[in-house]
Amino acid sequence: MSPKKGDRVSVPPLSGWNVVHGTTEAANGWEELCRVALPSAHRCLEALREDPLSRSNWNRQHQLRGRLATREWKGSALEQWEYEVTSGGRVRYLVSPETSTVILVYASPRHPKDTE
Repeated sequence: MSPKKGDRVSVPPLSGWNVVHGTTEAANGWEELCRVALPSAHRCLEALREDPLSRSNWNRQHQLRGRLATREWKGSALEQWEYEVTSGGRVRYLVSPETSTVILVYASPRHPKDTE
C-alpha cells in the first residue's frame, strides 16, 4: 500500500525487523486495534520489531499449528505466527527471514474465527 495524504508517518527501524501491512484488511484492523488498545498494540509492534520468532513469551506469541502453521506469500511458504494483543485481539503475521520483514496478514480487536 502506498502512503496517502493523512496517513501516519512510520519509519523502518534502525535495527531489527521491518513490519509491513500485507493486506488492506490487516491495515484497517491494525488501526482499529490501536484505537481500542494503544499501549498493548505498541508492545506488540515492539515485540515484532525486536524478535518476531521469540518463544520466550509463548502464551502471548507463538507459531500457529496445523494448516495455519505456514502460508503462501508471493511464491514462498512462510511461517505464520500470532500475537495476543488483548484477551480477544490478535495479530497474525508472516516472517520472512531473508528480508528481515514481518508481514501483518490479520489484525483485529476480535479473535479470528478459524481458531475458535
